[in-house]
Amino acid sequence: MLSAIACKPENSRGRLFPESASDFRTAFQRDRDRIIHSTSFRRLKHKTQVFVEHEGDHYRTRLTHSIEVAQVARSISGALELNTDLTEAVALAHDLGHPPFGHSGEEVLNSCMEDYGGFDHNAQALRVVTRLERQYPGFDGLNLTWEALEGIAKHNGPVVADLPYPLAEYNAEHDLELHTLASAEAQVAALADDIAYNTHDLDDGLRAGLFRESDVLDLPIAGACFREADRRYPRIDDDRRRHTALRQVFDCLVRSVITESRGRLRALSPGNPGEIRHADRPVIAFPDSIRRDLGQIREFLFQHMYRHPKVQKVRDRASSILSELFGLYLSGGADLPDGWPPVGNANSEFRARIILDYVAGMTDRFALQEHARFTGRDNPLDSELRLW
Repeated sequence: MLSAIACKPENSRGRLFPESASDFRTAFQRDRDRIIHSTSFRRLKHKTQVFVEHEGDHYRTRLTHSIEVAQVARSISGALELNTDLTEAVALAHDLGHPPFGHSGEEVLNSCMEDYGGFDHNAQALRVVTRLERQYPGFDGLNLTWEALEGIAKHNGPVVADLPYPLAEYNAEHDLELHTLASAEAQVAALADDIAYNTHDLDDGLRAGLFRESDVLDLPIAGACFREADRRYPRIDDDRRRHTALRQVFDCLVRSVITESRGRLRALSPGNPGEIRHADRPVIAFPDSIRRDLGQIREFLFQHMYRHPKVQKVRDRASSILSELFGLYLSGGADLPDGWPPVGNANSEFRARIILDYVAGMTDRFALQEHARFTGRDNPLDSELRLW
């Protein structure tokens, strides 16, 4: 059963390139499946979440993060009687535009593209699914439904000023109404991202020894969950203790979103998905108290994990590799492979954008391999990783 505000596939605004309907899958199910089978989705396996992908087998990669986001998003969406297929599609696609080496890589590419509007991984995700995936004979991209593209473009909220180039280019051809809020399904995907990374980064940080469980006891939400795990299971080993406590953190955050969102929906009493897009605030949200608690958890992770000297040392070295690699392509010191547009005589902006698309699509390992191949130098991260 779907609520009145759920996006229903039979009411979809369709695809830019019309296609016949499937006999056994809805339009949103096809969106999800096309994302899962895309080359860009597979490449997330070897892209950084926090740790460079070969620092350890048990840390999250951008792929496992996306899968966890999708699981959380489906749970919330189902509880709110929204369309779980559309929610899952947006969740799975939300990081397709991430470059190698995580947010450090994004900062590097933003700097490299400073003269041409910068780089934004959310906007790049839309470019991936509308331009850069090339599998189908009738069109570039995945030809997703309007609702899926809308969710990818603005799941974090309306985009009204200084549109990133990929959004501006596509929106001129296919209006995604960037000035409005996204569907409730896309709003769920955005909060599921927050829930997933705040929780699994605590797990990965503890596993890596960047901080101790005693440090986490002072945090809101997490501290209470660890103490409850100790009360209920006083003699379990450290791995089970950590998993038990962080499961409860997940549960607390998911329940808080469902409760707060139900309250907002009752107050607004919307009758269709359009009223969600034109509401004066998002309808899917954390309670204010939980939002403040998450702010403290994020600050803890910045101080003890993202800015940890060991993490920062690897990130800085990876950033220099990506910057140098981009410069090699831009200067003509390295050639793009067959199948990419020739850029030898192109104007500087076109050349930079083509190179950006290529470099942003690289995995961590491929960027390291290409850098070593073009420079003749060994992978400089090897020595850093031995310090880990």
